[in-house]
Amino acid sequence: MASKYSNLTFKGYRRENGRVGVRNHVVILPVDDISNAACESVANNIKGTLALPHSYGRLQFGEDLELHFRTLIGTGSNPNVAAVIVIGIEPGWTKRIVDGIAATGKPVTGFSIEQNGDLKTIQDASRKAKEYVHFATELQREECSISDLWVSTKCGESDTTTGLGSCPTVGNMYDKLIPEGIHGVFGETSEITGAEHICKARAINEEVGERWYQMWKAYQDDVIEANKVDDLSESQPTKGNIEGGLTTIEEKALGNLEKIGRECKFIDILQPAEKPDKGAGLYYMDTSSAAAECVTLMAAAGYVVHTFPTGQGNVVGNPIVPVIKITANPRTVRTMSEHVDVDVSGILRRDMTLDTAGDALIDMIVRTSNGRSTAAEALGHREFVMTKLYRSA
Repeated sequence: MASKYSNLTFKGYRRENGRVGVRNHVVILPVDDISNAACESVANNIKGTLALPHSYGRLQFGEDLELHFRTLIGTGSNPNVAAVIVIGIEPGWTKRIVDGIAATGKPVTGFSIEQNGDLKTIQDASRKAKEYVHFATELQREECSISDLWVSTKCGESDTTTGLGSCPTVGNMYDKLIPEGIHGVFGETSEITGAEHICKARAINEEVGERWYQMWKAYQDDVIEANKVDDLSESQPTKGNIEGGLTTIEEKALGNLEKIGRECKFIDILQPAEKPDKGAGLYYMDTSSAAAECVTLMAAAGYVVHTFPTGQGNVVGNPIVPVIKITANPRTVRTMSEHVDVDVSGILRRDMTLDTAGDALIDMIVRTSNGRSTAAEALGHREFVMTKLYRSA
């Protein structure tokens, strides 16, 4: 029997590989930190383009380098991106990223600065970027099924209201939309500490649960113990979490897991920025709990809308993915209203049910997918932060 969510649709951009985006960016993507200036110059020359400067890309190696490539290729491949200009200092790594993005079928061109210099590179890239803007601005939205939507989540600046209201709102949304065929993802590995037994039990089967547990334990062994840290004081929980009434990482973890609802089970484990390949369903991604890093990794995996529960108030956004802020904290609604997309503080006043809150979030997801700017977009929040695993050579 079909639910009332089965016939939900939104207007999106269907890309060459069949995926659907909710934004239509032309991205100027630097391979490395020393190509940032050229990318920003192209974006300054050609209106309607977006440069994504970052801090890494030189002398990385091993898994750290693989994550770097996976993140950049995934960012350019995201369905919210219509076309990409890639600029790097040398042609080899530039071509690798271009080829990875080109596999999606979308327009992408690479330029290398060596033996050309900034001025020629900027000129040539600007001309191609202008062509891409013309291409992108003629693309039209089309009606798409809710099952075409990929929705990620993480929380930030959590407090007692987060676990009571805004995180359960996201969980209610997933309980309603995962059965309709959407892709979902959650993560924040350090923030599951103290509730790892609960998270493991929410896996689709014992094999996935055990793989999840080994991934979580590797964080404990290879990061915390390896660095001789006996706790995560002033990191987990953060100062903001503590001010908001969370006294232990266990309390924070229990609130975090409210984001996956009552019914959902995660079907696979993803490495940072890894695309899911098991079909529709909820996934777990091994990520940092740092907001901008986590959202960047999930966007690189192909998720096109991000739901972000907050308590004390978190302002983070993303350049290519709209970030929807949800809060149940009445004080945050009063003092930071410009950052709030969905006010579910009625849950705490008992004049809003969790079911009503979940529907309000679903409505905002559809409106955002149809083109409504989120608070973070309207305020210019474009935090793009690469994750680095260890020191460069």
